[in-house]
Amino acid sequence: MPFLRYPPRTRLRTIVATVSAACLAIAAYPGMTQGDESVKTPRPGRSIAEVLKDQTDWLLSLPGVVGTGIGECDGKPCIKVLVDRNTEELARTIPKTLGGFPVVTVETGKIRPLDHE
Repeated sequence: MPFLRYPPRTRLRTIVATVSAACLAIAAYPGMTQGDESVKTPRPGRSIAEVLKDQTDWLLSLPGVVGTGIGECDGKPCIKVLVDRNTEELARTIPKTLGGFPVVTVETGKIRPLDHE
């Protein structure tokens, strides 16, 4: 399996990011449609999906960040950063906007993959 060629830490980050994005999409973005029409922005430049893709590795490298995703804030797309605990240090480190899109932190607690034994 190609996925198993990656180091365990990379696989864990991929699993965490995927699970986080899926949970966010289901819970926080009920108006999402198929395709990426709902995540495109009328603003000139890149879509929110492109901005998130470029920034996710950096955001996940911050201590306390457990995931990222696309959500809806006041009827407009926003970037959601999932943290295990909101701290003042994270509030200072995580920007208020990325690529022109608002950024919101969501305290989720630790996210761990399930054992499949």
